Amino acid sequence: MFRTALRNVLAHKARLLMTAFAVMLGVTFISGSLIYGDSANRAATARATDGYGRIAVSVFPDDSRGGAAVAGDGPPGVDAATVAALAKVAGVAAATGRVDGFAAVADRDGRLLGHGPSHKGANFAPGAHGTDPAYRFTRGSGPTRDDAIALDETTAAKGGYRVGDTVRVGTNQGAASYTLSGIFRTDGTARPAGGSLTLFTDATAQRLFLRPGRYAKADLTAAPGTGVRDLLGRVESALPPGTGAATGAQLARIQANLATNDSDTMSQILVGFAAVALFTATFLISNTFTMLVSRRTRELALMRAVGATRRQVRRVLLTESLLVGALASAAGLAAGTGAAALLRTVFAADDAPAAPLVLTPGTVLTSLLVGTVLPMVAAWLPIRRAMAIPPVAALGAAEPAQPARTGSLRTGLCAALLLAGVGAAAYGALSPGRDSRTVIGAGAALALTGAIGLIPLLARPFTALARPLLTRLHPVHGTLAARNTVRDPRRTGATAAALAIALTLASGLSVLGASAARYLDRATTHDFTADYLVKPAEGGMRMTPDTAAPLKGLPGVRSSPLDQSTGYRLGGVPSVLTGVDPATIGGLLRYDVIEGSLDSLAEGRIAVADFKAGPAGWRVGQTLPLERQDGGRGSVTIGAVYRADEQSNLLPSITAPDSLVARYDSAPSTAGVLVDTPGGPGRASLGEVTRALGDNPALAVLDQAGIRAQDSGDIGEQLNVFYALLSMALAIAALGIANTLAMSVLERHKEIGTLRALGVDRSGVSRMMRLEALLLGGLGATLGTALGVFLGWALGRTLQESVAGYALVLPWGRLAVGVLIALVGALLASVWPARRAARTDIAAATAVQ
Repeated sequence: MFRTALRNVLAHKARLLMTAFAVMLGVTFISGSLIYGDSANRAATARATDGYGRIAVSVFPDDSRGGAAVAGDGPPGVDAATVAALAKVAGVAAATGRVDGFAAVADRDGRLLGHGPSHKGANFAPGAHGTDPAYRFTRGSGPTRDDAIALDETTAAKGGYRVGDTVRVGTNQGAASYTLSGIFRTDGTARPAGGSLTLFTDATAQRLFLRPGRYAKADLTAAPGTGVRDLLGRVESALPPGTGAATGAQLARIQANLATNDSDTMSQILVGFAAVALFTATFLISNTFTMLVSRRTRELALMRAVGATRRQVRRVLLTESLLVGALASAAGLAAGTGAAALLRTVFAADDAPAAPLVLTPGTVLTSLLVGTVLPMVAAWLPIRRAMAIPPVAALGAAEPAQPARTGSLRTGLCAALLLAGVGAAAYGALSPGRDSRTVIGAGAALALTGAIGLIPLLARPFTALARPLLTRLHPVHGTLAARNTVRDPRRTGATAAALAIALTLASGLSVLGASAARYLDRATTHDFTADYLVKPAEGGMRMTPDTAAPLKGLPGVRSSPLDQSTGYRLGGVPSVLTGVDPATIGGLLRYDVIEGSLDSLAEGRIAVADFKAGPAGWRVGQTLPLERQDGGRGSVTIGAVYRADEQSNLLPSITAPDSLVARYDSAPSTAGVLVDTPGGPGRASLGEVTRALGDNPALAVLDQAGIRAQDSGDIGEQLNVFYALLSMALAIAALGIANTLAMSVLERHKEIGTLRALGVDRSGVSRMMRLEALLLGGLGATLGTALGVFLGWALGRTLQESVAGYALVLPWGRLAVGVLIALVGALLASVWPARRAARTDIAAATAVQ
């Protein structure tokens, strides 16, 4: 039986080629995702733990675990005396105080170098020989003067800096220019990928990031012959109150766990899209075996007639699918290794170190198992259907096409699934709750399954709707294409189903993405009436009220900070106060006052958003007791209530005069600074504001367009990644169309020859095949787009409870592009089958057999 199956595979290798290619694509996707995930995890772990091997024990404030300073009544961090005392503990070879914080480096044009929140500054701590073991200098040396710095090699190369150049560096304390004393290489613990690392002298780093004479932690190295566990015990016995210690190995494990979170998430997303691609490939495989078994009905019946049992014939066919899957899986695994290398290039930071690909036995086993079992599962139903035909009937004629019947059990079951799925999704959308998205997800799965099962029934009415357009363009060829499409509705439905799955996901993502982008745009810019918003260029910087102070001296410029202060209870309700300049805020933010007056801010009163005042029962003129977590007490009076979106990025829930916030909080965090210039936004006013802020590369000065691009740009980038991942499913769906048409050409060999004999030229035959492909693509694209829009609406409804102002947006352009791509893909898929059909030999096809 195995030899028979092998001969059959070799005999039908051309017909099985696209099936094998679809399996190979799916296995490539899933194996590439798994290899990429394992490789990224190992690379992230190696980078995060690099450097901890030289640390025997680290000493830190109790609640910081080696991070920044501990909050409390006493001075932050570890003092210099403690570091000196630790150096004298038996078994300690050296004790090095470390301090770090946010530091952003500007290029020669004043723009920020690097990306992400990884802009870091640290102290250069030379030992007895004048070197710091954490840094290896390639040019120059570490800073020895307070007006000097050193840069990591990647940052210096990006900025085009050489030793001796002047470099502008911004920190939470402002911006200053320094002389570049050296360029160095370092390990991953010091500079995360994508960012920058700037070294200062001890005194400068302490002044900028902590406090003079204090360190964030102390790293200890062990003397030769000293065990780490023994050293940890000695150090712990010598620690002052308020400090703790851990070994470098313990800290490395913590960092390794933190480092793999992002790569794990991306790997899971990739595996999810790989599963979609494999699910799409299932329809192609099932369709191929349905057509193959149908064409081999007499051959299989003859095997039964000469003594083979149903089980043996079934075993032959399943072995064929097993061989196809095994060969395609092996090829897919090899291609997946290359795909993983490509993914690593696409998603890795531009300065990430090269790391080897990781191919684990689990990945190999999973890829081969999935790629081998999937064809067998997909082929089971057509094989079972073929085995139900008696040998005598099969020897008489090939199995006729089985049209979908509206009264069949399958039709009723699929209709019930579709109605149940749509009902569940609608219920979850209209009755939002904690589990509404789970209900919608289950409903989506049921609806998609039911719709796929009903596609054969939809093929005939869809073709009837499209037929007038086809016949208007090409009367004869359009009529033939329409009739051929509905000749076997189940085959048509299975082919269109693969395309429908991909378009459902793509259109659903488009609806959610467009709705979210519109919401973010409104939430960000609707209330913004100023010319500019000053905010940190990247995460990591902490703005303070002093940041906005230089703007007060600009002639004609109005500005106001947004000083956020937390830890309040107003009238027993937890609250956040945002301090603003009462004299200017009314012209910088749009306040829709519904009760009272915003002018009351100048009188020391507060203004409250309606979503905050309503549930608490607050009203204008009411005096509320104020309590602070640090023990401060007082009272505030409400002077205005204004209408606001709870998710607004700018309009606060409670607006207070900055003098009131300063009374209770000496160091509020400034979320941004609103700026209005006399001449409006423009290059001149932008330069004036930037210079007033000290040309600080850590600060971004954004106009309305810049705010919109920054807040909604991530959504567009994520959607583009998802669309790229869905392209694999679209490619497999296109293969399904090509496969169906190619097999159809084989089945209709005599028919096509007869058409040629009756006068249809080669171009006419090609045109007929292209129109059939358009009908298949149009059916799948229409159904998928309709389902995607519905699911996008349902999921969007669940956001309206928690995201006020969220509304459905139908991105007609993106939806149209999706349908167009599906149709173009269908046309491209028809090129080879149409060419083959056009070359049909008339004499051979019409010969009497």
